[in-house]
Amino acid sequence: MIRIGANPICWSNDDMHEIGGNIPLETCLSEASEIGIEGMEKGHKMPSDGPALKAKLAEYGMVFVSGWYSTFLLERDADAEFAAAQEDLKWRKEAGAEVLIVCECTRTVHGTKSAPLSTRPVLTDAEWAVFLPRMTRFAELVKGFGLQLVYHHHMGTVVQTEEEVDRFMTGTGPAVKLLLDTGHITWAGGDAVSVAKKYAGRIGHIHCKDVRDEVAKKAAAENWSFLDAVVEGVYTVPGDGKVDYVNVFKSVPGYSGWVVIEAEQDPEKANPKKYVTMGFNNLNRFLKEGGLK
Repeated sequence: MIRIGANPICWSNDDMHEIGGNIPLETCLSEASEIGIEGMEKGHKMPSDGPALKAKLAEYGMVFVSGWYSTFLLERDADAEFAAAQEDLKWRKEAGAEVLIVCECTRTVHGTKSAPLSTRPVLTDAEWAVFLPRMTRFAELVKGFGLQLVYHHHMGTVVQTEEEVDRFMTGTGPAVKLLLDTGHITWAGGDAVSVAKKYAGRIGHIHCKDVRDEVAKKAAAENWSFLDAVVEGVYTVPGDGKVDYVNVFKSVPGYSGWVVIEAEQDPEKANPKKYVTMGFNNLNRFLKEGGLK
C-alpha cells in the first residue's frame, strides 16, 4: 500500500527556524489535511511526547510517519548509540511510527549556513570500515526495538553522492534499508532512477522533492552552503523540477510504504498550501503512471 505523507518543513524549516517561523502548527496541519495528506513527519513545532503527537495529528485525520534521528557512529559504537537513542525510539514508536529515519551527522555542514557544501566531510577508507558495521549493528538493535531503520543520504553529510550510497548499501547488512530522497541524490549529481533500480528491494521510505537545476548549478558555481541554496529555491515539490518520477516509481514495482513530500522552500516565496497541493496532485499522477497506485 502506498500512502502520501508530508513533512512540516514545507511550511516551517527545521534547520533555520526563522523560515516559516510565523506559521502556526495548526495552519500546517489543517492545510495538509485539506490537501489530502494522510500522515506527517516530525517538525520542531510538534509535541515530542508520543501520545500527545499521535493525538495532535489525529485531530486533523492524520497519522505520524516518522522523524529524523542524527547518528554519530563515527564517534561512538552501535551499542552506545542505541543507549543514547532510547527516548527518541520510545516516543516515535508510541506516536505510531514504523520506521526510524537516520542520518550520520558526524562533521556535517548541512545545518551551518556559513559552511559551503564543498567543505562537507568525506570519509577515509578507515572511517568507512568503522562506520558500516556500526550502522548494521545499530539497525539490528533498532529492529529488535520494533522499528525499521531507513538511512537518509543527505547533502553536506558523509553519504551524499551516488557512489557513497553504493558504498554504504554494499557495506551494510539487510537490517539497513535505504531512504531514497529524490532531491538529495539528484542535487548530488546522482541519478534517482538508477538508485531506485539498484536498491529497489531495500528501499524502505521515499522522500519526494524536486530540484531546480539552475539553482543547483549556481550553488555549485558560487560555492553556496546547503541552507543558502534552500533559501534560494534549489528544492521544490515533485513535478516542478528535473526528477523523472514516473521512471523512479517504475523502478520500485514492489514498493509499499510512504512517499513523503518534503520540499523545503521559503514560504514567503513559495506558498506552502499552493506548492504542496501541486506536489500532491503530481505525485498521484506519477504513482499511477509508474504503476504503484
